[in-house]
Amino acid sequence: MTVLLADPVSEVVAAAEQLLTRRTGAPVTLVDPTDLGGSGRTIVLRVRVAENPFSLPRTLVIKQVRDPYLGVKNGVTPPAEAIHVFDPDTAFLREAVSYQFANALAKDARPGAELLAYDLDARLLVLSDLGDATAISVLFQDSDADTVTNTLMAMAQAMGRMHAATVGREEDFTALLRRAEVVHSSDEVADQVARVITDVPSMLADTLGVVVDPNILEQVHHAQNLFSGGRFRAFSPSDLCPDNIIVNGEGVRFLDYEWGGYRDALLDITYALVSFPGCLCNVDLTEERASAMVDAWRSEVVGLWPALADEAELGRGLVEAQLIWVWLSTYMFLPNDHSRIAAVREHHLSIPRSDALLRRWARLARAAELAGNVAVHDHANEVVAALRTHAE
Repeated sequence: MTVLLADPVSEVVAAAEQLLTRRTGAPVTLVDPTDLGGSGRTIVLRVRVAENPFSLPRTLVIKQVRDPYLGVKNGVTPPAEAIHVFDPDTAFLREAVSYQFANALAKDARPGAELLAYDLDARLLVLSDLGDATAISVLFQDSDADTVTNTLMAMAQAMGRMHAATVGREEDFTALLRRAEVVHSSDEVADQVARVITDVPSMLADTLGVVVDPNILEQVHHAQNLFSGGRFRAFSPSDLCPDNIIVNGEGVRFLDYEWGGYRDALLDITYALVSFPGCLCNVDLTEERASAMVDAWRSEVVGLWPALADEAELGRGLVEAQLIWVWLSTYMFLPNDHSRIAAVREHHLSIPRSDALLRRWARLARAAELAGNVAVHDHANEVVAALRTHAE
């Protein structure tokens, strides 16, 4: 973290002071801005409250969206036709709505910070400070094997608590979106998945010589429905890169809700199981670790979704969700797109794209084998072999 003294930081601090002054009815002074690391189009700061007439916390986090939403975010480039739908204003509104929704949850089920104030015109959020926290991407680099395993289980359990707390509340979330006039806004990840299904078969054929069987296409199309439907719908921040997941004194917390919304919860746990397919991060997930993560997550949600107690049912669902994520990762990283790869190579856990793809397809093959999905197992193994030959 870096202490900042100059513009545009001072502009953001001044805007937050004005917002809190309007909110409290008394002057609020914020000092000592510290950079928490934005995305390039956002400024995220920790500030100290110097004048505190209405018992504001001693420190706050302020976030402002400033730049056009035209770039790469965790490897996902929005399609050109979606840019005007999912613009900076819409992204900000969706994040503000997601925080409003999360505020209504019990504190131990709240996935991240508390929203204290917001200014729609300034695209500014004032959030509670989660304190001294470490991104799991950093934690995994500096920890022993047992700590990494325990952190992965804690992350999965925190996901499960969030899912369990939000089951059946989609109408509440939709009402908030409607009030903010973004209920019909584009779901950026779902839009990207639609392009994946169209483009990946030709990518695999042209680059690797792999012809996709109709059975696989059918399963991929079925997996696409997890974004708009699915049996296990719950709220998700959606942007679950390791750099957006932190550990503090209260446990695991999730950051960045610009893509927040409802989808099948299997998509969240499998996003971790295939090692974060939207970026090039890699975590060594042995079968024991993966199984422990699934069990930790399931322990929080099985009471609401009894079908997950059935190992065969769970296995089928996990393979389906992993299949669509691995296809998404292939869509993004099989082409040697230098700008996209450079954007995600800055992450703490990133590895070369060829290694990341190989490991993700191999994990999918093993998961399909364990679940008895012969078609996906054979498809994944064929791609693994082709990737190895392609790399030689």
